[in-house]
Amino acid sequence: MSGLPSYFEKVIMKPYYETKLGKLYHGHCCDIIPGLPVVDLTVTSPPYDDLRNYKGFDFDFKRTARALFKQTKPGGAVVWVVSDQTDNGSETGTSFKQALYFKYLGFNLHDTMLFKKNLAPLNHNRYEQEFEYMFVFSKGKPKTFNPIRIPCRYFGEKRDSFFSETDEPNRRLRSVARRKSIKSSKIKGNIWEYQVGSNKSTKDKIAFEHPAIFPESLAQDHILSWSDPGDTILDPMCGSGTTPKMCEVNNRKWLACEISEEYCEIAAKRIQSEAGDLKLCY
Repeated sequence: MSGLPSYFEKVIMKPYYETKLGKLYHGHCCDIIPGLPVVDLTVTSPPYDDLRNYKGFDFDFKRTARALFKQTKPGGAVVWVVSDQTDNGSETGTSFKQALYFKYLGFNLHDTMLFKKNLAPLNHNRYEQEFEYMFVFSKGKPKTFNPIRIPCRYFGEKRDSFFSETDEPNRRLRSVARRKSIKSSKIKGNIWEYQVGSNKSTKDKIAFEHPAIFPESLAQDHILSWSDPGDTILDPMCGSGTTPKMCEVNNRKWLACEISEEYCEIAAKRIQSEAGDLKLCY
């Protein structure tokens, strides 16, 4: 691979850990992503403003976003879980700025979803912050949507459903009611609620050595919604390894990057708990 620094060659050509389904790379995602295969889906949560001291590493948002656009297949999607810091009494709005930049690059903002979480009251001079954004960006029309369905409360009841038809011969529209039975299930809404904290986000105690994990069920729900078995999922900032672990659970191929070697080790232990065949490549 001529013309590339030796560090880049080492990271791209040789993962840190690997399983039958995936590879974990240690290094900066912006250096690694260009050498990876294109992917069907990204599920990730970047560092939020300055809310966490992430081992002293810097997060280059625009470079990361550009790399993701290039590496996403047509019809692929990026799930970007993010929130904002409050600075001098004002929320930064970083999440919105990032969403608009993804659109500027050419992604569609396919859905703006909310991750609602249970938290103890913090006694602010504002309503308690109970959610984070889950932006779903797509490169064109999403090729895959496997909606999560939930039971209908009034299943079997009959309700009037109104539609318009033309009144002949006057050619005027009129509203007509038809009785329809309520179906057994419906597509879930775009506000998803999860329990967070010890023994709730995950039962892996080691995961909490990372400062900002997201629930395994959140990663799993997005993986199942926007990909099919055999698709390749990327997490460019995999932290404690939630996304690759849930890819192993759900038979998806995966690629993951993590700049902190300490967090690579945490992720590896969690991935191994599912894969069982984790191989150290260095």
